[in-house]
Amino acid sequence: MAASLLRGASAEALADLGERLGKPATLAEAATTGDELFSVSQLLRADAALRRVATDASLPAEAKQGLARQIFEGKVGDASLAIVESAFGHRWTSPRDLSDALERLSEVATARSTGAKADRLADELFGVGQLVATNPELRDALANPGRSVDDRVALVEAVLGDKVLPATVTLTKQALAGTYGTLTAALEVYRRVVADTVGEAVATVRVAQPLSEAERDRLRTALSRQYGREVHVNEVVEPEVIGGVRVEIGDDVIDGTVAGRLDDARRRLAG
Repeated sequence: MAASLLRGASAEALADLGERLGKPATLAEAATTGDELFSVSQLLRADAALRRVATDASLPAEAKQGLARQIFEGKVGDASLAIVESAFGHRWTSPRDLSDALERLSEVATARSTGAKADRLADELFGVGQLVATNPELRDALANPGRSVDDRVALVEAVLGDKVLPATVTLTKQALAGTYGTLTAALEVYRRVVADTVGEAVATVRVAQPLSEAERDRLRTALSRQYGREVHVNEVVEPEVIGGVRVEIGDDVIDGTVAGRLDDARRRLAG
C-alpha cells in the first residue's frame, strides 16, 4: 500500500511523524535523513519479524522505542533516529504501513534537501520519467529482475550522472525498489510529493504542439485559480491529441483536445 493510501491509525501516525520531521537545519541534513529513512524502511520491508514486533499493539510503546534505539543508534543520525523511535511507538493499522510511512518521509526529506530548487527537482523527475517512457531499451534494463539492484543503480548513475540534482538521482534509485509498481509510477508519485512539499499541485499537460510561454502562464494561472494553490505544469507534446489541451492533476482529467471531443462524439453515436 502506498503511503498516500494509509488509513485510520496509520494515517494519524504518518501525519504526526511528518510534523516531527519538520524543516531541516541544513539541506545536507535533509539529504542524509532522506537516505537513512529509506534504508530503515527497506530493512523493515525485508524483515517481517522485526516489522511485526515494531507494530505489535500489545507491546508497550516504550519497549518498542527502546528496540529502535538498540538497533539504529549509531547507525543513523539523531534526526533520523528520533523519527524511527517515534514511529516504533505509534499504532499502525497494518504492519506494512510502518515501512510505507518511513519511505514517504524519506521522499519528503529528499525533496526538502533541494531548498529553493524544488521546482527544478519536479521538472527533472518528469524528464526522467519521459526518458524512461520513450526509451524501451532503458526501461527494460531498469525493470529487468534478472539484473541486480546494484547493477541497475549503477545504470541510473551512468545515465543521470551530474546532469541533474543529487536528489533526482536519489529518488530515481529509490524508485527501483518497486514500492509503487513501476519506475515511472514512482517518479509520478515523487513529483506530487515535491509539489506538496512546497504547497503546489502538479499538472501534466498534453498538447499537439509546444505551448508558448504566454499560453503556459495563462494555463498555470487558470489552474491555480481553479485549485486554490499554485500549480506546477509539465508539458508533454503528443501529436495524436490533434489540437487543444489535456490536463491531468492527480485523479482529475480536463480533456479539451480535439481527439477527446471526437472520442466523446463517437461514444454518443454508438450509444
